[in-house]
Amino acid sequence: MSVLTIDVGTSMIKSVVFDDQGNEIAVSRLGTAVDRPHPGWAEQDMDTVWNAVVFTVRNVLSELRDPVWLVSFTAQGDGCWLVDERGRPTGPALLWSDGRAGTILERWASDGVLEDAFRRNGSLTCSGMPNAILSWLAAHDPGRLERSASALTAAGWLFLRLTGEVAVDASDASAPFLDHSTGDYDPKILELFGLEWARRLLPRVLGEQERIAEITQEAASQLGLPAGLPVVMAPYDIASTARGVGVVNPGQACSILGTTLCTEIVRKTVDTAGEPCGINIAYRGRERVLRAFPTLAGTEVLSWAAATLGLDGPPELAELAFTAEPGARGMAFLPYLSPAGERAPFLDPRARGTFWGLTLEHGRADVARAVFEGLSLTVRDSLAASRSEVNELRLCGGGANSDAWCQLIADTTGVPTARSTDTEIGAKGAFVTGLVLTGAESSMHSAAATYVRMGSAWDPDPARGTLYAALYEDFLAWRALARDAGWQPSATGSGISTSQGAPHA
Repeated sequence: MSVLTIDVGTSMIKSVVFDDQGNEIAVSRLGTAVDRPHPGWAEQDMDTVWNAVVFTVRNVLSELRDPVWLVSFTAQGDGCWLVDERGRPTGPALLWSDGRAGTILERWASDGVLEDAFRRNGSLTCSGMPNAILSWLAAHDPGRLERSASALTAAGWLFLRLTGEVAVDASDASAPFLDHSTGDYDPKILELFGLEWARRLLPRVLGEQERIAEITQEAASQLGLPAGLPVVMAPYDIASTARGVGVVNPGQACSILGTTLCTEIVRKTVDTAGEPCGINIAYRGRERVLRAFPTLAGTEVLSWAAATLGLDGPPELAELAFTAEPGARGMAFLPYLSPAGERAPFLDPRARGTFWGLTLEHGRADVARAVFEGLSLTVRDSLAASRSEVNELRLCGGGANSDAWCQLIADTTGVPTARSTDTEIGAKGAFVTGLVLTGAESSMHSAAATYVRMGSAWDPDPARGTLYAALYEDFLAWRALARDAGWQPSATGSGISTSQGAPHA
């Protein structure tokens, strides 16, 4: 008997089948486009996403001999996937990476609303969260809100298509509206954002044991599955990925080197202290939370750098980068290239990427090295913001295929790194979640111990660690200077990107 898992990512839909030993036995993938009709916007057609799920499921099932007994899925988080009373989309999904609500975010920040909400549930709003998107729609497209009955997430959309139920997982509900002490929406947070009117759009938050239902006859027919199979809604993708790499106990941590460069640490309690940053995700009922820092700039930065340097892609960029000496001969890079700015481990919708210390003596390899180092220092920045003791950092996502980058992250963070032997980590997290919720496994701890298998590991190099400790202080100083200067070049064309020397000359 097999378990079918589905992972609805931002740029890729994947269906993965696991055998009863937790081995991947079949995988089907299909790319999906992100539409950007205006600067800063990020949308997807909801029916196109569902059709991609149907395609990959049918494709992967065609490779199987044994029947499937369970469907478990995960999906991208945040965003706003609006449907009407019949469950039909009222327009495109507005994604987690959408930046159109940037000015609303700035107003909330200046009014102290963002900090007040963070002190209640430990999640700092970014422009791609539903509260920001709903506020933008109220101001610019109220007609769509009038046509809509529910504001779902990607996982909610998939659960609706699979089971007919309108609901949201607690992980998706965590940011920005969840009261972690009750497991339901916090009326005070809705009031803070002026969204009392939006309560009618928010779907029911499912408890830990409620995230399982039967597949409908219609969905089963479309997918080529038997009707009545159990369907499990696993936590959204970054939380399922943490489970898939075995990060389930307090103090364990992982970094996803993917579209988002997300570093996350398991905690027993919600952290609302310190400078507001990142999010706290309901992870196992009210017993565990995941302190997460999902950046807006991840491996897309590598793709941009590869294209800019005339290379075929990130693997070729890595080959070039690691021929350069550590520290890129005094050059550094702030990797904030998302048009929506940055959301973790700090929030600034105007954040922009910047090279520092660039001279005529630098070459393409130095530039490539600086890009990898900038992203790695972002991982260190997230660990520092978590204020948690971490003894091992498990790496996953496409970027973790680079041994050199795994070593660089160990050197820049000072924490040993390790990589799973699995390739589809989010799907593995959905797999172990499905086993626990159906009673096939007694706990997430036992499921991770049984089915998660770690492979290569890297220890920090002390000498390089000293270099990167100094570079990290410079990194923070340059970022402060860039923010003070407004990030972008002035109207006269003189910028801040190469005009400053390094604090550590």
